[in-house]
Amino acid sequence: MKTAQAWRLRMKDMQILHAPRQRSHLKKPTWIIILVSLVSIFLICAYIYPPQNSAACYVFSSNGCKAFSNWLPPAPTREHTDEEIASRVVIRDILNTPTIESKNPKIAFMFLSQGTLPFEKLWDKFFHGHDGRFSVYVHASNERPVHSSRHFMNSDIRSDKVVWGKISMVDAERRLLANALKDPDNQHFVLLSDSCIPLRNFDFVYNYLMYTNISFIDSFVDPGPHGNGRYTEHMLPEVEKKDFRKGSQWFTMKRKHALIVMADNLYYSKFRDYCKPGMDGRINCYSDEHYLPTFFQMFDPAGIANWSITHVDWSERKWHPKSYRAQDVTNELMKNITSIYESVHATSDERNEIQIRSCLWNGIRRPCYLFGRKFLPETLDNLMLLFPNYTTI
Repeated sequence: MKTAQAWRLRMKDMQILHAPRQRSHLKKPTWIIILVSLVSIFLICAYIYPPQNSAACYVFSSNGCKAFSNWLPPAPTREHTDEEIASRVVIRDILNTPTIESKNPKIAFMFLSQGTLPFEKLWDKFFHGHDGRFSVYVHASNERPVHSSRHFMNSDIRSDKVVWGKISMVDAERRLLANALKDPDNQHFVLLSDSCIPLRNFDFVYNYLMYTNISFIDSFVDPGPHGNGRYTEHMLPEVEKKDFRKGSQWFTMKRKHALIVMADNLYYSKFRDYCKPGMDGRINCYSDEHYLPTFFQMFDPAGIANWSITHVDWSERKWHPKSYRAQDVTNELMKNITSIYESVHATSDERNEIQIRSCLWNGIRRPCYLFGRKFLPETLDNLMLLFPNYTTI
């Protein structure tokens, strides 16, 4: 009797131990539903509001945005306006048209000056013996220049007043390009200031520019107040913030690039109207620092070097680069400048990030700079004594 009773008690205990756990059964599908809901909401938000920078993409995987975009549906494309369609067709056709080979290819040296060029004698030595391989154009904004070199005779174009930081600076650049494009033999175009000097001899410069397929246009991303902080949504829809770039105005460009700059009116007008000092109470926007870098980022980013071959020293952290005085011009200074193989940019945000890029010419590491500025007129005598020795350092 006791044995049977004990057996019944054990069976009762086992039934209690193996009874269904109703609470756990209810909890599991609830958490699945919550998890699926959260993931769905997250994906919908990511689709509508995609990540605006690469750092955000690494939340998903080490492959970043590329991996994330593979399993997201494509973002809806914006419909272009009639003006955009027309502009893009013209630009695309110019870029895709084969270059017409010239029997006598020349470099157009375009000087942006206030008046007489203080280094005309130095440039005369640079050009000596190379007639027929170059053209000279001078845009003098304040007074008609007096020329001492035969290479500069009849080089003046119709000029207009230029104000630093205003669209008139870009207008002068386009005016120089338009005049230089009249000569079909001009195949490469170099913008220079009246404080620029040659850092290399003519043959070095000619070969460096002629035997490459890219233009040396400076273009980089600056997320700080003096970069993307200058962007305004008034530029929409044609110019988006993701394409907004900054760079030095001192460029060299191939003929096809000069042609698309002259063909453009739509994107130029956006910078003319909305990138100027005092716009919307923002930090001053300067078109000469943003128009061409942004324009080429949008239409031919692979066709530009993303650095300028004109050296300037921004180490003083002022609004203008360092000005070289007579005592500064030594063989050591020129050796230091001509021995630079990396282009350096610094962002204007709190991080002050230093961006370093090797100067690659046709895939080969080469010196970055062919020209230098900002040299004061008092340096002419020292430069004349040193030239052409420093150009072969």
